[in-house]
Amino acid sequence: RSLNVKKNDAIKESTESNTIEDEDSKGRKQEIIKLTEQLLQAITSGDYGEYTKLVDPQLTSFEPEALGNLIVGLDFHKFYFDHVLSKNNKPVNTSILNPHVHLLGEEAACIAYVRLTQSID
Repeated sequence: RSLNVKKNDAIKESTESNTIEDEDSKGRKQEIIKLTEQLLQAITSGDYGEYTKLVDPQLTSFEPEALGNLIVGLDFHKFYFDHVLSKNNKPVNTSILNPHVHLLGEEAACIAYVRLTQSID
């Protein structure tokens, strides 16, 4: 499918397709999924060092424990690594189901997925 873009009274043809994904995009999406799996593994294993390699130091999030307040930075998360995750002796397995990645540019993406966490009581 071609798009016609009018610019400076001239018509410019675009050969970009909205339905065919190129190999570069597929590879980038697979990389995002792989990095997300690594992030979840770092969380599950309580590896704060690996976690900090994978997230921006100024990350923002809404966490259930914060009761609707916006969390900025890593201090809030470090507390859980230090006092909860590192002391968890139960085996835990985390899987990503149905990942869907939206590439937002050369250096940004959004991933949505179902996180399945298995543990033994």
